[in-house]
Amino acid sequence: MKQSILAIFSALAVLVTLTAAASTGGHGGGSGSTGNNSIDWNAHKWLAPSSTDSRGPCPGLNTLANHGFLPRNGKNITVEMILDAIHQGFNVDPTSDVIRLAAKLGLLTTDNLAMSLEELALHGTLEHDVSLSRSDVFPDGSGDNIHFNETVFTTLAQANPGSDVYNVTSAAATMDKRLALDKIENPGLTNTVKEFFIRAVESSFYLSVMGDPIKGVAKKEFVQIFFREERLPIAEGWTRPTSLITTDLLGNLVGQIQESSHWSPSGEVVCPWIRLQPEGSLTAL
Repeated sequence: MKQSILAIFSALAVLVTLTAAASTGGHGGGSGSTGNNSIDWNAHKWLAPSSTDSRGPCPGLNTLANHGFLPRNGKNITVEMILDAIHQGFNVDPTSDVIRLAAKLGLLTTDNLAMSLEELALHGTLEHDVSLSRSDVFPDGSGDNIHFNETVFTTLAQANPGSDVYNVTSAAATMDKRLALDKIENPGLTNTVKEFFIRAVESSFYLSVMGDPIKGVAKKEFVQIFFREERLPIAEGWTRPTSLITTDLLGNLVGQIQESSHWSPSGEVVCPWIRLQPEGSLTAL
């Protein structure tokens, strides 16, 4: 299974890099000027988005916009802006292969040279079925994959009972339970190795950003505020991780989560696929 996941990831990385480079004249984004780890948090106070601001299915990017690390209106966002923002706000390595790929995937959701957070809801790029906090979009067009859904989030909120932290084991169990529940609600969901990998990355991300990227342990209170309010829980005691969150750290947690999971592919779609442009058809990997 690990070999197949790595093969899919490598193919996806090449495909997305070539496509994004073509659409941006060869510029795939950069790390930005983020060497100073001293953040002026007074300049990044949380503000709720207005009714005209763009927000999408990713709690992390929404949070960065709510704190002003990304444009607060959630619009005209470039790959470079994302890499810079995740470094400043979360201390994630902007040269991380996983993060750079995710940012370039986001660019495939638009025909423009910059994206809005709402455009990231395009199914088949970063957006996927079996979210931890959003509904699926169903074949009939119903379902809301942009806004937070408390019913969906209950699975994670109630995970690891009797403890005040989430860990790798609880993250894997949550992924398994969400998949089982979602199969009932959406029997035709897409659940290939690609979606499994993305879900594991997302789980490793909240454990790292809201907790310890080395141990993979995060306080439940911090994680729940992060998802529910899309806010950095600074007032509750959260601090930006002191360890730079690198590809190796994320990869280690992703591997542990996958090993702890009882995942198997399912659904009508068998081969991993990606949508290379908003109006385009699906491309098998």
